[in-house]
Amino acid sequence: MTYLNWDTKTIADLSPEFVAKMYDAGYVFTRVDKGVMNKTRSFRIDLSKFEMTSENRRIMKKAENYEMKFMSLPLSDYDWHIGKLAKDFYESRDAYFSANKAKELLTKPEKSSFNTLTEFSALSGKFGYVISYNSPEIFHYSWPFYVEEKNEPSRGLSMMIKTIEWAKSAGKKYIYLGSLQRPNDTYKLQFKGGEWFDGEKWQTDIAPLKEILK
Repeated sequence: MTYLNWDTKTIADLSPEFVAKMYDAGYVFTRVDKGVMNKTRSFRIDLSKFEMTSENRRIMKKAENYEMKFMSLPLSDYDWHIGKLAKDFYESRDAYFSANKAKELLTKPEKSSFNTLTEFSALSGKFGYVISYNSPEIFHYSWPFYVEEKNEPSRGLSMMIKTIEWAKSAGKKYIYLGSLQRPNDTYKLQFKGGEWFDGEKWQTDIAPLKEILK
């Protein structure tokens, strides 16, 4: 899988204020190495404008018992099962994410700018994770992976919605949900307050974006 990339920068200033400015300019952290950012067709939600829709609430009914736990990186008690889950999850989607890369992102701060692992659990136990960047102003929901469940076909979307709700309640300004490149990325467009980066500025009109993603 190739990713849309208009420009790459490696930053040394990792202060929350400077990182937020870079995200606002269309750049996002990558898994390549520490400080490496790509400019892409990023999608974010202005959380001051976000409200749950009836469809969002319908999906979340099956996720009422979900619990979230935020763990600062690097992990001191890394479990190899996490890396295997990441590998298997992305492999099932014809994408590449090695267990070694997952371990690197979660245990080696000199190699990664991501600083948070969100753990999801339900009555049945732990089932999913999201590798993220978290600061007082922004949250980048970057690399989700989870155990598939036939009885919960919207499990991934439920994780995302629950994180959006949390980010709003935590007083974040924006939550970034990755890039928009493929037709199946349109599920992100359902959220109120959505904005997309066109290469130069942020847009709120979704109609032209839908044409791009066809």
